[in-house]
Amino acid sequence: MKSGISVLSLTALSVLLMAGCRQENTMNRNEIPTPVSVSDITYGSVSRIFTTNSTAISNAEAELSTEMAGKYHLQKNPATGKPYKLGDRVKKGALIVRIEDKSYENGISIESKRLNLELAEQEQAKTKSLYEKGGATLTEVKNSDIKIMNSRLDYENAQMNLEKMNIRAPFDGVIVNLPHFSNEAKVNSGTSVATVMDYSSMLLEINLPESAINEVKVGQKAFITHYTLPKDTIIGEITELSPAISAETRTFKGKLVINNKDLLIRPGMFVKADIVTESHSSTIVIPKNIVRNERNRRIVFVVDQGIARAKQIKLGLEEKNSVEVLSGLDKDDQLVIRGFETLRDGSKVKIQR
Repeated sequence: MKSGISVLSLTALSVLLMAGCRQENTMNRNEIPTPVSVSDITYGSVSRIFTTNSTAISNAEAELSTEMAGKYHLQKNPATGKPYKLGDRVKKGALIVRIEDKSYENGISIESKRLNLELAEQEQAKTKSLYEKGGATLTEVKNSDIKIMNSRLDYENAQMNLEKMNIRAPFDGVIVNLPHFSNEAKVNSGTSVATVMDYSSMLLEINLPESAINEVKVGQKAFITHYTLPKDTIIGEITELSPAISAETRTFKGKLVINNKDLLIRPGMFVKADIVTESHSSTIVIPKNIVRNERNRRIVFVVDQGIARAKQIKLGLEEKNSVEVLSGLDKDDQLVIRGFETLRDGSKVKIQR
């Protein structure tokens, strides 16, 4: 009797297994293909980047003040033919403001000192000529040399004193401050009359995370951007790095110089610096959002004859929206870039163009 029950049980189990297989085969045949979009494998460049933000400061800045009291005279810009104004570019040595004080200029007596120098030069030449002919002594020649040196020194001092009336640009730059004074208004010595700034080269003082200490190095390039310049990226370079890490902020300091020859970045702008610490070119690059993490494996899906195949990949450098693939993909693969969210290995798919 027990033997009959066992045979009956085995027969029933076999029927159930066969029914299950038939049901699975029917489901596979009836599975609706998932619509997906695919892309060919592409090669490109990818970089490892550390991002920091800081305020851009000018390479050089000078506040120009009067050394002497006198009447104020704003000069004309040779490039425009009009008086200097805010934003004008100036060359080194350009006369921006002249201070006039006739009594001071008369006291300098520069013209008389120039004539004294000319007379001393003529007398020296005459004395040397006589000395060569025996008509003057060596002492007279030396006395003429001393006289010409004193006359030249007086004339040069007069020139320097007169130059105190001129306010000139100390370097190539831009006028960023120009206080208003009426023409011929009396100004005192020590009055600020202009500020010139050179920002064709700019400086960023940056703070970098402790994790970057072994990756960020002097000489590395950085891409400088600002929200007012959406289509422009300016190149900078790391010039200095501190070896010490702050115990409070867990950061270290550095300096970055920006090549700003077109003056796109303005002093005081809060800019972003993307420092490139490593870069690979001619490598497989895929969208970062299509990579799935399953059981500590990174996978993407490719299409093979209408079937989705999961491929385990090894990743390299990562950027904001893309990532490098070191291994796991072949150059002829069709990579699923849309519709991958519900796929599993072996799913039927339909490619949408």
